[in-house]
Amino acid sequence: RRGETQVRIPRATYRLQLNRDFTFKDAIALIPYLARLGVSHVYCSPYLKARPGSTHGYDIIDHNALNPEIGTPEDFERFVTTLGEHRMSHILDMVPNHMGVMGADNAWWLDVLENGPASAYADFFDIEWEPANPALAGKVLIPVLGDQYGLVLERGELKVSFSRERGEFFLCYYDHRFPLDPREYRSMLEAAAGALQTADLPPHAHAELASLASAFGNLPARHDSSPESKLQRQRDKDVHKRQLARLATENGQIARAIEHAVQSINGTPENRASFERLHALLEQQAYRLSSWRVAADEINYRRFFDINDLAALRMEHEGVFDATHRFVMNLCAEGKVDGLRIDHPDGLYDPEKYFRQLQERYAELAGVDPGPGEDGRPPRPLYVVIEKIAASHEKLPESWAVYGTSGYRFATVVNNVLVDCTAADEMERVYRGFAEDAEDYDDSAYDGKRSIMAAALAAPLMMLATELTRIARADRRTRDYTLNNLRRALAEVVACFPVYRTYIVDAPSAQDRRYIEWAVAQARRRSRAADTTIFEFVRRMLLAEAPEDASPGLKTRIRAFAMKMQQFTAPVTAKGIEDTAFYRYNRLVSLNDVGGDPGQFGIPVSAFHGATAERAAHRPHTMLGTSTHDNKRSEDVRTRIDVLSEMPGEWRMLLKRWERMNRSKKATIDDEPAPSSNDEYLLYQVLLGSYDGEEGDALQTYTERIQAYMLKALREAKVHTSWINPNEDYETAVSTFVAALLASSGRNLFLKDLRTRSATLAWFGMLNSLSMTLIKLTSPGVPDIYQGNEIVDLSLVDPDNRRPVDYAKRAQMLDRLEQIARGSNLARDAKALAASGLDGRAKLWLMWRVLGFRREQPDLFRKGDYLPLAAHGEHADHVVAYVRRHGGRSLVVIAGRLWMKLGSEEGKLPLGQPMWADTAVESGALTLPLTNLLTGETVSVGNGRIRVADAFRSFPAAVLVTV
Repeated sequence: RRGETQVRIPRATYRLQLNRDFTFKDAIALIPYLARLGVSHVYCSPYLKARPGSTHGYDIIDHNALNPEIGTPEDFERFVTTLGEHRMSHILDMVPNHMGVMGADNAWWLDVLENGPASAYADFFDIEWEPANPALAGKVLIPVLGDQYGLVLERGELKVSFSRERGEFFLCYYDHRFPLDPREYRSMLEAAAGALQTADLPPHAHAELASLASAFGNLPARHDSSPESKLQRQRDKDVHKRQLARLATENGQIARAIEHAVQSINGTPENRASFERLHALLEQQAYRLSSWRVAADEINYRRFFDINDLAALRMEHEGVFDATHRFVMNLCAEGKVDGLRIDHPDGLYDPEKYFRQLQERYAELAGVDPGPGEDGRPPRPLYVVIEKIAASHEKLPESWAVYGTSGYRFATVVNNVLVDCTAADEMERVYRGFAEDAEDYDDSAYDGKRSIMAAALAAPLMMLATELTRIARADRRTRDYTLNNLRRALAEVVACFPVYRTYIVDAPSAQDRRYIEWAVAQARRRSRAADTTIFEFVRRMLLAEAPEDASPGLKTRIRAFAMKMQQFTAPVTAKGIEDTAFYRYNRLVSLNDVGGDPGQFGIPVSAFHGATAERAAHRPHTMLGTSTHDNKRSEDVRTRIDVLSEMPGEWRMLLKRWERMNRSKKATIDDEPAPSSNDEYLLYQVLLGSYDGEEGDALQTYTERIQAYMLKALREAKVHTSWINPNEDYETAVSTFVAALLASSGRNLFLKDLRTRSATLAWFGMLNSLSMTLIKLTSPGVPDIYQGNEIVDLSLVDPDNRRPVDYAKRAQMLDRLEQIARGSNLARDAKALAASGLDGRAKLWLMWRVLGFRREQPDLFRKGDYLPLAAHGEHADHVVAYVRRHGGRSLVVIAGRLWMKLGSEEGKLPLGQPMWADTAVESGALTLPLTNLLTGETVSVGNGRIRVADAFRSFPAAVLVTV
């Protein structure tokens, strides 16, 4: 690959979740199946060294090593080689924003805890060394204790230990290990030396121990962060530790004396005074241990959202980029990795700079000429997509050196076109009639963000407000704005933000300016503050607009504030909307997914075409996802729930029936029914979308899955219970309610009703799923298949969607489909597959056939134009049609939608003239007969139109190709 300038854009990807239960060896065994399926690239979850036991790989502790739980370097090489033997490669999910910390396994983090600002890695992590709380100056708050610090201390749960092999003292708290400042070794070594004054030791041992105690005490202080002092401290402490290790290892008396000194400092439970020395020692460290509950208010390092053991990295620093990307960029340059998916780029200080660095570093290491770029964009010699959640009105900056996103926007668009947008008002009335107290979506999103800033993310908000107060006080025209008022104003603006974040570096783009000014205007309108001029000041600071007479230092400070603020709005939005509002507002929960907007109830076909044409013009190689590891519900669950939009009247009656039927199964908690009507409304949708007729042991397993899902949903909603303050009574009541609904007793009328009703949604949801799959595989972009979703998959939010996949079953199904393809009556067999579509074979058939055609005609999909095809006739609104064209080859795609509203019957395929009547789509200037790739049938073109009845003669989807 060295010297190759042509970027390797995947034809189609298949996401694998690697962990200790699914390793490189398991992936190797799967490659022949994936090659047969037709994908070109395996899309791997992170496989760098992560915290032991990690199920997802996002808690990386070493960016320069493979995760040993996933495999050895030899296993990885076999994985790469086997992919190559099948003309495949892979892309890697890269995590630049954060690392796993705490525990005792991240060397960089441990060095920071040992040395504070003097650590070689002090600038790697995004730590505020001078926070508002002066007690934390030069320290990192470590919120890991299960109780108040003093209580934990006096119960003897914090203990100093000594490693004679390493010559190190450290503090233990269960599985956590915290290094001690080497300067503080002095007191313990002096105590040991004093106890050994009368011991029979070689003369040099006494002197050496005393000398070491003095040497440790004379190390440069951790507050001295000058380069010379940092280097001296780092060098000398390691030398002293080696000497101490040798001395303790060679002389048992010295080792025992040190151990005795350690035990004397650890204190004795029930003797408070005995802990004074340990407390004094801990007060001298570069960290302050606290209860985990303190994190929300005082934590002074940036985290991944609100997760304490995921500390954010300062990727804007060249040294951090080099240290974290060396290994992966070499893999890319060597041709072992074809591309990267960048996790959570909204957490980066300067995403544009980061993407440019990736491409430049790859070109440098691979020895390729990146060229001038295309269409005014920067060079992109490496395929890079990003996990970016964009609003429908938001565009990725053209200056970003990426090929697009990981597919959330596409998933929203394709799901929305399967929802009946004309039913929005009626579905809202149904929802309000059942769950009268539920908020509307805008209020849920606003309240969700406010609640997150008041609790989990209060500390970073306070840090930003403190810095803004310092900026305000630097100018006499703004010095009267107080900390409290600025904090409230910032919170109000962030709660009103219409996107995850802006991307201002030197000056705001028109798009960024529009979002900030809109948010400020909304905040001013909502505010009850007496002095609303504060919002004008906040607006200017968010836009990085310094006063004209500001000093260079103040201008730099204002720009830094604006950029840090951008890193804050993204986690607030994610936690406040995805992990709060999406569980509170439940009108149609198939719309409540990552990248979605539950306030937008479906889209018309014209809007779908508009969004697709925009993607074709600007990001034709973006990833197209429909199920991901981040989904609240899998694609097949969503397509089933979508059907409710076509039957609002029946849905209303069903809810009334079920509410009466199940009223006696509820409990009363705090004088209120449990579950609440809103939680009950959510539960019924989830059951309709995920129940698959389970009985016996399978029903018990399904019940446990639903109970686990509801527990997570309730805690995320934070209304009746939460992760921080669980309401066990309410949670138990809901779990008991779920068990009662799914009890296998013959007297359980609800379960019988659920079987009938879910079967209806399963049928029409299957038809929706075929349309969704067809559109994904033929739209502009790179289709991605989440593990197992090549057939029907009814998974819910993680960890449910990380359950093991039955690949043997899927491979056997593909074997049978290959036999069918060799048969003499393709149309008959394809029709039979569709008729039994609930078993997943129809979905797999469609996927395999289209992916095979993509392999044969890569340029048609990589470079082909996208042209919407208008539909005419009685059922024109039930058709999505378009043509892809390139180099004389054309592909016409016809997908159906709103199948129940179409009038088709459950269990009967909506095919042929009786169903579609005069409905036809324009042929896009094609005149010659076409072949349906799915059935082998010839479809004629007459008067510039293609009759849907002909296209849907044997299968409820059509992929028409020119012969």
